[in-house]
Amino acid sequence: MTYASIDISMNSKQKKTLIRIIITALLMVGLHFVPAEGFLRFLLYMIPYLIVGYDIIIKAWKGIKNRQPLDECFLMVVATIGAIAIALLDTGDYVEAVAVMLFYQIGEWFQSYAIGKSRKSITELMDIRPDYANMEVDGELTRVDPDEVEVGSIIICQPGEKVPIDGVVVSGSSTLDTSALTGESLPREIHEGEEIISGTINMSGVLSIRTTKEFGESTVSTILDMVENASSRKSKAEDFISKFARVYTPVVVGLALALAILPPLVRLLALGVSPGWGTWIYRALTFLVISCPCALVISIPLTFFAGIGGASNAGVLIKGSNYIESLAKTNVLVCDKTGTLTKGVFQVVGVHHASISEDKILEYAAHAECASSHPISKSLQAAYMGGEVMPHGVCGAVMDAADGMEASISDAEGTMATREIDRSRVSDIEEISGEGISAVIDGHKVLVGNDKLMTHDVISFIECHDIGTVIHVAVDGEYVGHILISDVIKDTTPKAIEEIKRSGVSRIVMLTGDDDKVAYSVASTLGIAEFHSELLPGDKVTIVEKLLSENHRGALAFVGDGINDAPVLARADIGIAMGAMGSDAAIEAADVVLMDDDPVKISKAVRIAKKCMRIAYENIYFAIGVKIACLVLGALGLANMWLAIFADVGVMVIAVLNAIRALFVKNL
Repeated sequence: MTYASIDISMNSKQKKTLIRIIITALLMVGLHFVPAEGFLRFLLYMIPYLIVGYDIIIKAWKGIKNRQPLDECFLMVVATIGAIAIALLDTGDYVEAVAVMLFYQIGEWFQSYAIGKSRKSITELMDIRPDYANMEVDGELTRVDPDEVEVGSIIICQPGEKVPIDGVVVSGSSTLDTSALTGESLPREIHEGEEIISGTINMSGVLSIRTTKEFGESTVSTILDMVENASSRKSKAEDFISKFARVYTPVVVGLALALAILPPLVRLLALGVSPGWGTWIYRALTFLVISCPCALVISIPLTFFAGIGGASNAGVLIKGSNYIESLAKTNVLVCDKTGTLTKGVFQVVGVHHASISEDKILEYAAHAECASSHPISKSLQAAYMGGEVMPHGVCGAVMDAADGMEASISDAEGTMATREIDRSRVSDIEEISGEGISAVIDGHKVLVGNDKLMTHDVISFIECHDIGTVIHVAVDGEYVGHILISDVIKDTTPKAIEEIKRSGVSRIVMLTGDDDKVAYSVASTLGIAEFHSELLPGDKVTIVEKLLSENHRGALAFVGDGINDAPVLARADIGIAMGAMGSDAAIEAADVVLMDDDPVKISKAVRIAKKCMRIAYENIYFAIGVKIACLVLGALGLANMWLAIFADVGVMVIAVLNAIRALFVKNL
């Protein structure tokens, strides 16, 4: 069953319940002016009682049949039938009994409305599910079920339509509305050759897309499955309420029975006076109404549900309420640098100490890296194939030309001629973890990597004094120069770091595989006091484990791109995948997924979690506090049914309305 179908049924139920409430209220007002007495009065008041309460009676009966009687429906039925019996045998006042059921249903209606309100955010997210895909058959567009589209098929997406399946644009260009996934309204340009993900809306041009995944494995399906299953992961607060209700309800039923029986027996047997059964039974029934745990049982799960729904609407996908709880406790935040704090879009800014032509160094580096999808590898390939090499100064003197080979530095323009990478020239590619690439190109052994790779192969190299990532190149054991690559800090990162600190995170740690100079430059620019550089993937796990052992209070969150950082995401108390739109690895590995690459969303996720937990505990303290006070008053005979109605329905309505506040997260 989808969330959308549940939402429709809830709206229908709300309308019917509201009509019954209005009819019951009108009948009660009318009966106030009817001069009926005795059994006739009883029959007349049974009409509004059954109109408003028949479904509660049925639920209570089903609970008894299923041997699970001690729920709020059972308590309401016992209390109201008991009050009716007292009125029939003694007072003749049926108003309180009907009012208890009426106000209970009003509380149920508020609950239904609140759930529908919070579910609306989830339903809006469900709107990203495409209904069809367009395929060209015999020159005409035919709508097919997305499940029927095979990998590698060509589909057509027209303006205004949802992109149904992940793929690559083979022709056309357009702008995409990604707001359903990211929570941001700014459209994104898409062009031929770029990857496109399902769930976005094509706004302008016609796009031909070659699918790269089946519908069931595409981004939209992965996200929807994750959100739909979020409610299955309970927080400690929810588990506490469930366990509390299982113990609490039998205890209060037992106390109500004791209140109805023991004091009258003591009066009769010990004091020899009239037991006053009616008075004590009335107190016991009032005690039962007060004791109903609706406010807790309903409002706490609703708070988390609303929080998850509101967060998803803002582009923050939280996999369960247990992760909200962990996120709210975050006091240590560990950030991967590339792609999280920086744009992760590397650009070649210079070729230094070239003993052969700059073009040739780029050619060797690009071909050696041709099988890699790492951002640095892509930047090398782009520079060789025609991207711009931005002037960045010269790192030291140029080496003398060797063996007649021309020495060259990037010119003022820095523009390279357009070329293609010929993979047939490359063989024996070997990736050396944390160091670089070894490959054979045109029969020459080429090494492309960092200082460690050169040291490992005992090749003398020249250090670079400029800030950036340095890629050394050696051919047949001879050093030929190095390429300087630079990454750029995201525009919103400085603001994000400040907001993260203000959200209560006391320690921020940056991790990177870059050298110490690059790491220091980025960390000092952003005001991050602690960083670790030149790390291998395994080193990140080691550092996170060390930080976890030092952090005895609170929780440690790790933020990474979700693709290369899956082991660290899984090891942290809370793993946050950054800018993971379209990344199955990110959605799978992380506990929280930020659907765009804006680091400000990190602090927003923390604040959403803290607001959600604050509301949950407000409801717990408020509901339990009022219940205990009213139970004591009821046991002492200082509370009547009207106070009991407030203690039950009033507290539930207040708690539910408070829970709805978790939906509103846009201004956090």
